[in-house]
Amino acid sequence: MRASSASGVNKTLTRREGSSILKASFNRRKITAVEDDIICTEKIIAERKTFFLDLKQNARGKVVRITEKVSSNRDRIMVPAEILDDFIAALQDIRETLKQQGE
Repeated sequence: MRASSASGVNKTLTRREGSSILKASFNRRKITAVEDDIICTEKIIAERKTFFLDLKQNARGKVVRITEKVSSNRDRIMVPAEILDDFIAALQDIRETLKQQGE
């Protein structure tokens, strides 16, 4: 497990290689168990938001699920592993733009 707070952001890393993890569904009204093949999980805490980055494998291949949790609300996006390099490059371009603007 790793923690960092250089800019007020806490990060933890948990690796679960080749294991199936039984998790409760996000639907609080009806709790159902789903089986996920999670390969790696990262958790980033920034002020009132928590981000979960899960590398998962399913029948269609590997995918990165990014979940943003604010209070009781959760939003998710799925990034197929095949385009992860493009996704990261786009984020790096945005970070460089922010640096150039002095932020």
